[in-house]
Amino acid sequence: MTNPSHTVRISIPKKISGRISLPLSKSECNRLQIIHAITGQKEPMRDISNAQDSQVLHQLLMRVEAGDTDPVYDCGPAGTTLRFLTALFAGLPGKRILTGSARMKKRPLGILVNALRELGAQIEYKGEEGYAPIEITGTKLKGGQIELDGSVSSQFVTALLLIAPTLHNGLVIRFKGPVASMPYILMTTRIMERFHVYSIWDGDTLSVSNQKYTVDDAVNQFRVEADWSAASYFYALAALSDEGNIFLEGLQANSLQGDSVCAQLFPFLGVSTKFEEGGVRLTPNGYKPKAFAFDFEDTPDIVQTCAVVAAVKKIPLLMRGLNTLRVKETDRIHAVITELEKFGVKCEEPGKGILEIRSFNGDVVADPVIETYEDHRMAMSFAPLAMVYPKLRMNDPEVVKKSFPEFWNELKKLGAEILPA
Repeated sequence: MTNPSHTVRISIPKKISGRISLPLSKSECNRLQIIHAITGQKEPMRDISNAQDSQVLHQLLMRVEAGDTDPVYDCGPAGTTLRFLTALFAGLPGKRILTGSARMKKRPLGILVNALRELGAQIEYKGEEGYAPIEITGTKLKGGQIELDGSVSSQFVTALLLIAPTLHNGLVIRFKGPVASMPYILMTTRIMERFHVYSIWDGDTLSVSNQKYTVDDAVNQFRVEADWSAASYFYALAALSDEGNIFLEGLQANSLQGDSVCAQLFPFLGVSTKFEEGGVRLTPNGYKPKAFAFDFEDTPDIVQTCAVVAAVKKIPLLMRGLNTLRVKETDRIHAVITELEKFGVKCEEPGKGILEIRSFNGDVVADPVIETYEDHRMAMSFAPLAMVYPKLRMNDPEVVKKSFPEFWNELKKLGAEILPA
C-alpha cells in the first residue's frame, strides 16, 4: 500500500486566511453527464468537474459517442462511474464489459445487477458473482416494479432513477426499511426535474413514469455548484485554527448537496458560516461542546473530517449511521480507528454503524505517518492534523485526485507547506 517515494511532510500555520477555489461537485456533474448522454445533446457539457471520477466518466461516454468498438470500459477506482454506466449500458445497443480497479472489484454490485435484470437487462459476471467485471448486452428494458433494501447505496438508486424515464413501463421502487443517504436521491430527482422528468413519492414507494428528458433555457442556465464535501476539509482547518478567515468560492445556501449540512453542523464544532456573494466565509467561533452526537446516515462523506476535528479538540463524539462506510474506497471505519490511535485517540464501536470517540490521553506515536489507504477522503480529512503536529508525514497524498486534484495547491494558499519527506 505504501510507496515511500510518495511521502510528504505537511506544515500548516495556526493562523490562516485566504480564498479557496473548490472543485465542482462531482455528484451533480456525474448525474448531468448521464442525462446528457441519454438526451444525445451535441453541445459538450459546460461544467465538468476536474475530479478523476468525473473525468473518467466523461472519457468513457465520449468513447460511446464516438462508436468505439473496444468492448472493455475500465472505470478505475470510480464507483459512481461504474454503477451509473452499468444502468446506462443495460439499455444501449451493443456488448460491453465494465471493470475497475482492484478495490472496485471488491465493492458490491449485485444489488444493482439484480434490479436491472428484473427490469429486463442482460448482465453476466466475468469473475466473482456480485462484483465487477461484468458483461452487459444492451437491450430495450421493459421497466416495472422492484423492491430494494432502503439501506443500499444511494448510487444504486440513482443509477436506476437516471434511466427510469427511458423504460417502457417506467420504474417503481418500493423500499424496505429506512432509506439511507436520502439527500443524494433527492439531488437526483431534483436534477431530473430540471429536465422536466418528475417522480412521485408515496410512502415507501418512489415512481418515475415513462417520460422524456427535455433540454430548454432553464437547463442551459443551470450551473454545477462547488463541492460541499471538499468544503468540509476547510471547515476542519477553521475549527482547529487559532485565527481563521477562509472564503470558499462557488457555494450557495440553497444547495442540492447533502453535505451543505456543514453550515449547520460546524457551529457546534467551532466554525461560523456566513453566506456572501459568490461563496461562504468561515471563521472560528470559539465554541467547544462538552460532547456531541450526530447521525451521518445522510452525509457519510464528512464522517472522517468530523472525527479528526473532535479528536484534536478532545470533544467526545458519538457518530451513528455509518453502515455504508465499510465498503467505500477503503473500510473507512477501520481506517479512522487505526490512524487516530497513532495520536493517542481511542475509538469504540458500541454497535453496528456506530463509532464513539471518547478517550484522548493515550500514547502518541513518535513522528506519526498517516496512511491514506488509496482513499482520497482519508488524505484530505487527516491533513488538518498538521496544524497540531508540525511536519506531519503522509503517504500517497496524490490520492486526492479522485475528487479534488488541486487540494494541496489550495492548501498552500493558507500558508501550508507540502514538501517531500
